[in-house]
Amino acid sequence: MSHSEFEKAIQIIDKAHAQDPNLVRLDGENIAYELHYSNKMSDYLDKCDPYASETLRLAIRAQHLRRWEVPRSSYPMNKTGYHLWRAYLKKRQGEIAAQICLDSGYSSENAGRVAALVRKENIKQDADAQTVEDVACLVFLDDQFEAFKKEHDEAKIVNILRKTWGKMSGRGHELAMNIPMSDRARELMFKALDDI
Repeated sequence: MSHSEFEKAIQIIDKAHAQDPNLVRLDGENIAYELHYSNKMSDYLDKCDPYASETLRLAIRAQHLRRWEVPRSSYPMNKTGYHLWRAYLKKRQGEIAAQICLDSGYSSENAGRVAALVRKENIKQDADAQTVEDVACLVFLDDQFEAFKKEHDEAKIVNILRKTWGKMSGRGHELAMNIPMSDRARELMFKALDDI
């Protein structure tokens, strides 16, 4: 692996993220939501594992890769549909990430490793896959939770928070407790943790 391969792959990934038509306003500018999301993912990876491998850094950056092209509404709006949608996205995003790695000069072994991490394979045995999960959960809590809690009733929010907490490692828990949150969000978080 070389620095130029990594930089090339990151540029291609970020270019794809920048095509997301969903925008978020930050510091007075509109930015593609998935580019914002991938930057948050990279920032949290630096907190979780500042010495992360290139393959882990690429997998983190490739989370949600071209996700907007497969909207949630393209699957049945029930629990089964949600799980089918998520499974398809993991497979698709892993394949796209692997091809970007190959196109950037990475070996098929390293490209396959990135794809496996994007899919979070062997999460209980693979520390890097667990780190991907931790980072995704941290970004949810930091960047998406405030909006999420406005759209759902308390019981659903508490249930989602319990599930999110259960997916995370001890390091993830430690970082999660330091995320700035509104008083109401913090109250819901502690309510979810009371039963764990």
